[in-house]
Amino acid sequence: MNVQGSKRALLVAAALATLPFAVSAQASYPSKPIRLLVGVPPGGTTDLVARLVGDQLAKQLGQPVIIENRGGAGGNIAAEAVAKSAADGYTLFLGPVGTMTINPFVYAKMPFDTMKDFSPISQLTSLPIVMVVNPSVPAKNVKEFIAFAKSKPGEASFASGGNGTQTHLAGEMLKTMAGIDMIHVPYKGTAPAMVDLLGGRVSAMFDQIATALPHIRAGTLVPIGVTTAKRASVAPDIPTLAESGVPGFEATTWHGLFAPAGTPKEVIARLNAESVKALTAPELVEKFKANGVDPVSSSPEQFGAFVQAELNRWRDAVKAAGLKPE
Repeated sequence: MNVQGSKRALLVAAALATLPFAVSAQASYPSKPIRLLVGVPPGGTTDLVARLVGDQLAKQLGQPVIIENRGGAGGNIAAEAVAKSAADGYTLFLGPVGTMTINPFVYAKMPFDTMKDFSPISQLTSLPIVMVVNPSVPAKNVKEFIAFAKSKPGEASFASGGNGTQTHLAGEMLKTMAGIDMIHVPYKGTAPAMVDLLGGRVSAMFDQIATALPHIRAGTLVPIGVTTAKRASVAPDIPTLAESGVPGFEATTWHGLFAPAGTPKEVIARLNAESVKALTAPELVEKFKANGVDPVSSSPEQFGAFVQAELNRWRDAVKAAGLKPE
C-alpha cells in the first residue's frame, strides 16, 4: 500500500471509530436530570409552557426536567447562563420571541448572540396576538380603523406593555405598513394597559388572544384582527390583519427550545425527536389549547431559519419605531 493509500485507510478507520461513540452518546443520553431555565418568575404563559413541556419530556426521557426560573433583563440573565453552560444537553433554555429576537435590538449590551451562542432544537408554541379596540372607536375591522386613524390625525392611540415590547412593536409595524399615525402610550405591563383600554383612555391595544378573549366575548372590547399568518384556532371567526387590509402583516408570540452552541448533534437530534413527540401528547395539547397556545414543532434546521427570519423582522420593527438600544 502506498503512502496516500495508507492515509486514506487511517482516515476511514478514524471515522468508523467515532461511530460507536456517536451512537452511544444518543443512546445513553440523558443519564442525569436536565435543567430547563426560564427567564421569567413563576406564573404566566412562558412558565406554564416550560412546566408542561418539561413534565412531558421527563416522562419520555426517564429523567427529571428541573425548571429554574431566573427572571430579569427581559430574560437575558437566564439565556446568558445557558449560553455559558456546558454543551452537553443537560442545561436548556425555554426561549421566547422577546428574549431571542427582540432584545438584541433594544439592549445596548447583549450578553449573548442568539445565532452564535445557541443550538436551536425545536419551536414549541405559537400564541396569536389580537388587535382590540374600545367600543367607542368607530371601527369594527382593520380597514375602518385605518380610515379612522387617517381621518383624525393624532386622535388614534395604542397602549402597550412598555417600550420595546412585542405589543409596542406590533403597533409600530401597523403604523408603518398601513401608513397611519397612532400615539403610543407605554405602560409598566399589559395589565394596567388593559385597564385604560377598557376605560376608553386609549383607542387600541395588541394583546395575547387568551387574555383578550374574555373581554371580546363580553362585548367590552372589539376585535380588529389577529396578527398571525393564519387565523387563531381558539377564535377562527376573527380574521387576520393580513387578510383584511394589511397584506404581509405578521407578529407572533412563540417559544422554542435551545441548547448551548456546540451541543452534540446526536443529543440535539434526540431532544428534537422527543420535543416533537411531546407536542402531540393529548394532555399537553389540551392544556395548551385551554390557554390559547398552539403547539408547533420543527426540525432544528427549520427552527434556526425561523429564528433568523424573526431577528430580521424585529430588527426592522425596532428601526421603524426609532428606538435606540438602552
